[in-house]
Amino acid sequence: MSQDEILALPDEHLDSLIFTGNPVVLRAGSAEVLGSFSCSELALQIELAQIDGGGEGVLVLLTVLAKKIARRRNCKTLEWVVHAVDCADPNLKLRRVLERRGFEVAPYGSSSAYLLSEAV
Repeated sequence: MSQDEILALPDEHLDSLIFTGNPVVLRAGSAEVLGSFSCSELALQIELAQIDGGGEGVLVLLTVLAKKIARRRNCKTLEWVVHAVDCADPNLKLRRVLERRGFEVAPYGSSSAYLLSEAV
C-alpha cells in the first residue's frame, strides 16, 4: 500500500491491521520493516525491531506517515523505540541518523534501545 492508500483507510481499519501492538512487517520503499505500532489517546507508539534493505530514508518516510496519522487522531507525541543497539550486524549509517535526530540509548525492557519522544 502506498502512503496515500494508508492515509485513506478509516481509523478502524488502521486499528485492526496496524495499531494492534503485535509485530507486523511493512514495506517502506525498498525496505522491509518489522515493528509494532500502537496508538493511545495521547501518543502513537512505534517500536522497530528490524529494518532490512533500503536506506536510512525509511525513517523519514515512517516519520512523515506517523505524524500525519497522529495529527488525524489528535495524538500529541510520537514515541519511538528502535532496537538497533545490540545488533549482530549493526547499521552504522542508521545509528548516525538516529543520533542526529535526537534518539538516545536508554534501558528498555531487558536490554537497551534508541528512544525518542517527539511532539507532533
